[in-house]
Amino acid sequence: MREPQTNLMPSRREFLKNSYLGLGGLALADLLATDLGASVGSAENPLLPKRAHLPAKAKHCIFLFMEGGVSQMDTFEYRPLLDEYAGQQMPSVRGTDQDVESLGMAHNRVIPSPFSFAQYGQSGRWMSELLPQLSTCVDDMAFLHGVTVDSSNHGRAVYHTLTGQIFPGAAAIGAWMTYGLGTENQNLPGFIVLGQGAPEVGGASTWGSGFLPAAHQGTLFRLGSTPIANLDRRNGVSQQGQRSELDLLKWFNHRHLRQRSFTSELEARIAAYEVAFRMQTAAPELIDLSKESEATKKLYGLDDPVAGTFGRQCLMARRMVERGVRFVKLLHGKGKPWDQHGDLAGRLPVLCHEVDRPIAGLLKDLKARGLLEETLVVWASEMGRTPFDSNVVSDKPGRDHNRFGLVMWMAGGDVRPGTTFGQTDEFALRSAGKPLPVRDVHATLLRLMGLDQDQLAFLHAGRFKRLTDTGGRVIKEVLA
Repeated sequence: MREPQTNLMPSRREFLKNSYLGLGGLALADLLATDLGASVGSAENPLLPKRAHLPAKAKHCIFLFMEGGVSQMDTFEYRPLLDEYAGQQMPSVRGTDQDVESLGMAHNRVIPSPFSFAQYGQSGRWMSELLPQLSTCVDDMAFLHGVTVDSSNHGRAVYHTLTGQIFPGAAAIGAWMTYGLGTENQNLPGFIVLGQGAPEVGGASTWGSGFLPAAHQGTLFRLGSTPIANLDRRNGVSQQGQRSELDLLKWFNHRHLRQRSFTSELEARIAAYEVAFRMQTAAPELIDLSKESEATKKLYGLDDPVAGTFGRQCLMARRMVERGVRFVKLLHGKGKPWDQHGDLAGRLPVLCHEVDRPIAGLLKDLKARGLLEETLVVWASEMGRTPFDSNVVSDKPGRDHNRFGLVMWMAGGDVRPGTTFGQTDEFALRSAGKPLPVRDVHATLLRLMGLDQDQLAFLHAGRFKRLTDTGGRVIKEVLA
């Protein structure tokens, strides 16, 4: 007797059921792959290179930070209307709030720029006479006007610009980038800070890892022949002897680690010992500028006693990205040098002289070496300045804080050169159109490095934390 023929075609119900389970399996596989990709190196080496979320040319970032609040109408924004209102009360302060609104309604006087402007490059970019060298690079740069931060207070504005939050405790931009991408050179830190002294606002918390694993915090390189304290090997200890000591210490630390949870700081310390050991060889070669040509040193302004200090920082930054360091932050000056509440005409030229030639040299050197295409260079301050001065009796006027008028620029990588996004009003006080929050800039910087702001998240205290917090708009207008 013949067996009844089995129906090989599944029913509609079975087909949908199996398809649903199959999609679930694919989703699980994707989540596992994403999780594995995010934890390359694990506790043993959290800084191993990781795949970017999105295609991007830039592999490294140099972040130039001018603390104090750079005056936009004396550097990057030509506003001839200020001459017409010179010495008069600011006519109106629309669309502002907090300190800026109060100062604008109080007794004040409009201060025209004491510096002349001219157009440069094929892009016709207006630039101040204070930045003659940087003006020759405008066709490689993209400018962002009217960037807004959430406070006119230095501390909160600095934190907001550098960490995405107005209070300390959040992760710095460099920490996010090493968390998302790792770093290429395992003999040097992935996130390095070059400064001329402790910053007046925020200190080390402005390059901290916040809630991210501690291995992603920045490492401060000081000026001079010993950029990192206590890095040199002790007298009488050979490299082999020190390696043996570290291996024993590593064994004890890992035994201690296995018995505990929440061990981010311990994992970072273990990794730091290893990096420090390798840096004893890598760091001296890195900071030795003797093999750089005289032409290169001159390009960065090392022959200029005024520009030489920041010139060394810029040259060091190029050497770092050349050796695979992921993120380098340069802090200009000591204290809040760009905070000119008085004597604008006397102080601003000195500051611009200190940074003009070094930054132009950095851009030109990166471009000549073929490194600009893979290096994102960013200029920022924590805020802009007002077009008026609330001190109406001083014979050396300055400008007040303005959280609505920050100007930033970028160059390199997938940045569209010679472009401008955003525009401030006729007084350079605030955005003339839709506000440009700093989180949009952060989203754009991440995208230029191949990182998706939504995928770059960290679960902390029951909430997924992001650099852009609730999310920012990628400014596609400045992308190539």
